[in-house]
Amino acid sequence: MLDILATIHNRHSMRGAFDLGRPVSPETQEKILQAAQWAPTPTNMQNFEMIVVNSADQLDAIGKIPADMSEQFLRETYALLSFTETELAAKRTGMLASSFPLAWTNPEAWNPEADARSQLTFLDRTIGETPLLMFVLYDGSRRAPGSDADTVGLISLGCVMENMWLACESLGLGFHVLTVVSDGAVEKQLRSLMHIPVQMKIAFACSIGYAAQQTAPDTRVRRLLKDFVHYNKFDARA
Repeated sequence: MLDILATIHNRHSMRGAFDLGRPVSPETQEKILQAAQWAPTPTNMQNFEMIVVNSADQLDAIGKIPADMSEQFLRETYALLSFTETELAAKRTGMLASSFPLAWTNPEAWNPEADARSQLTFLDRTIGETPLLMFVLYDGSRRAPGSDADTVGLISLGCVMENMWLACESLGLGFHVLTVVSDGAVEKQLRSLMHIPVQMKIAFACSIGYAAQQTAPDTRVRRLLKDFVHYNKFDARA
């Protein structure tokens, strides 16, 4: 149990460069895929498909797809950032601004006519530093039984992500989720490039690899248990 909790606690998003000279072996890739395979899904419907991208040519083609951050995403992200560790420790939620590209914390970047806007087309840089991408797809024409708006089905995709993430953590691999791939304009180009059937949607992609160099861990915070645990009824504390 202690090993499981340690893996959960140590799980983090890999934001540095990957070591392109150290590929992820087919055997290790299979372990990550097996972790996804055994994720819980409603009625065992296994509502996902996966595309593994490990070809340098395909990674390069994906990297050429423009992927600007929307103003809405930037503003909502900005609202969750702390600019000092003291501020972050007091909030217990969100992240340090230094964890993100400078353009994300520069309001001028939200101006489509500003020079800073060019800093936001980062998909090519991310793909260029990634030896392996895994895309998780789901069938938008199906839903979990009795689940309005397929809420339970979407939760199961989160279970797939968590299983893969914890597997990578236990294997000493970096893992970074790319939600930008489900953005309308980006997804449209990816759909064409990877021959994704029309009924399939991209839930997320993840870049996976070994860290190019060891870096100091990011400052991470969580609410205390007493901040969110209720007993028997809401707002009843121990």
